[in-house]
Amino acid sequence: MSTYQAQSEWASGDAYEPYVGRWSRLVAREFLSWLNPPYNLSWLDVGCGTGALCQSILELTKPSLVQGIDQSDAYVNYARKRVTDSRATFDQGDARNLPFPDASFDHVVSGLAINFVPEAAVAEMARVARSEGNVAVYVWDYAGEMQMMRYFWDAAVALDPAAEALDEGKRFPICNEKPLRQLFQDSGLQNVESRAIDVPTVFGSFDDYWTPFLGGQGPAPSYAMSLSENQRTELRELIRSQLPIKGDGSIELIARAWAVRGKR
Repeated sequence: MSTYQAQSEWASGDAYEPYVGRWSRLVAREFLSWLNPPYNLSWLDVGCGTGALCQSILELTKPSLVQGIDQSDAYVNYARKRVTDSRATFDQGDARNLPFPDASFDHVVSGLAINFVPEAAVAEMARVARSEGNVAVYVWDYAGEMQMMRYFWDAAVALDPAAEALDEGKRFPICNEKPLRQLFQDSGLQNVESRAIDVPTVFGSFDDYWTPFLGGQGPAPSYAMSLSENQRTELRELIRSQLPIKGDGSIELIARAWAVRGKR
């Protein structure tokens, strides 16, 4: 198979939701339960994407306000339309240079985004957290038990060894427990703790699994859509042969995220 330079496109909330958005909301709820925060606090969500974590914060923690920030204008606009609670505000901005004064928020969090700019973003998150405020993130376990992606990339690399360079498991070594803890400690955060969060990802059929990879959101879907029709069919059928498909056609996998928290 030829080498393809797939780009990571993050622009369509409608395509993101069936791909990983539906699973990220499950992780967000477990993440917030782990943080167990008091009510009536201020929150900043860095790399808020389509607003899934912000919506969970609003539903579960009774915050005084939630500020979401993301580099993608398209995602910010999607979040504004989807999350209509008056306590929530969404703005475009760079995680490496947050447009807020020091010590602005009680909780500064990030879901499934910190791996793109880890050192700079965590330093900024710590800066805008209040004294004794919580800084916490979660990321997919790309190299391990984010199983829907592992089945995809293992098959892709078997057919095209050059695809390994696009595999998030290779590209984001920060997405594991030890390096995440070290990142927080190096950023000066105290009382650093970590845990794995596993959520079920149950697909009703193979099409339910495969179709979101045709949406062009993120490295795997972008790679899939860069292939010729014949190559994409070959990849699809190899994945189909390897998935644990049950007699009724359903597929039961898990998605693991690594979460870490610390105090300023």
